[in-house]
Amino acid sequence: MKLLDLYAKLKKDINLIEKELERSIDVDHPVLREASLHLLKAGGKRIRPVFVLLGAKFGQYNLERVKFVAVPLELIHMASLVHDDVIDDANTRRGQLTVRSKWDNRVAMYAGDYIFAKALSIITQLPDPSIHRIMSNALVEMSIGEMEQIRFFFHTGQTVRDYMLRIKRKTALLLAISCQLGAIAAGAPEQIAKRLYDFGYYTGMAFQIRDDLLDLCGTEKEIGKPPGSDIKQGNITIPVIFALQNPQHRPALLEEISRIEACDGQTDITAFLNRIRRSEGISRAETMASAYIDKAIRSLEGLPNIQAKKDLISIAHFVGNRSY
Repeated sequence: MKLLDLYAKLKKDINLIEKELERSIDVDHPVLREASLHLLKAGGKRIRPVFVLLGAKFGQYNLERVKFVAVPLELIHMASLVHDDVIDDANTRRGQLTVRSKWDNRVAMYAGDYIFAKALSIITQLPDPSIHRIMSNALVEMSIGEMEQIRFFFHTGQTVRDYMLRIKRKTALLLAISCQLGAIAAGAPEQIAKRLYDFGYYTGMAFQIRDDLLDLCGTEKEIGKPPGSDIKQGNITIPVIFALQNPQHRPALLEEISRIEACDGQTDITAFLNRIRRSEGISRAETMASAYIDKAIRSLEGLPNIQAKKDLISIAHFVGNRSY
């Protein structure tokens, strides 16, 4: 099944979530409302709400209850993007101007804070303390992940483990709890919620690795921003880490990275991109992403053979092969 077919099946429920997202960021302050709405209208795959909806299918599915998980998780993701764009000095995202670019960094930071606060407010509609605990822990870990990314900017000595822990916190964790909390909100058994968490985690790891590959190998039309944005911001990703492990590539790459850092990213990076694309770092990262997709699919073994399980497998295959 194609991803669009899956979204078409869930269209009614996704549309409700979309309306709830728009309602949630409605505020009297005109700039705050406009900035938040600008981010919402920029779109996205809404994969976190979809994971919540599919996770809930393994319990007693009730959209009026599950929306109090789906909406906050997408809001948290949106808020983190606004803050990321400030840190990265990013001007575009998904082919649209970022909030910081359209307004300024101050508006972006306060808009992000507002969206975070709205997420926490909405999830209080569910009285289950385990849901609040999981959400709070995820926010703590995400914050640590963001700080770790800053700490490792242009750090060529970082290890594969450093990278994996960082993307777990920044990306995989939110996808993991999307599956998990959807199941918990629907009253699914604990062991099912745990398996769904594992699925979301492994899929999230693959998602970020593919994202990092696209940044190096994709086109601006495909990814909605200039290729090589990561290294310009100092973010050394797994294909680069692998390439640096090769003595044949390492000296030239170190020189290129040092030059990019000295120019604060405001320089031509064609030589860097060409060298990375010729290295085995690309194929090794692709192999790693594929291994995580295999783990994600295996984590669903033993779950009821309902349509939601097949849909999750379809999403995993999409993530493993995505080109945008």
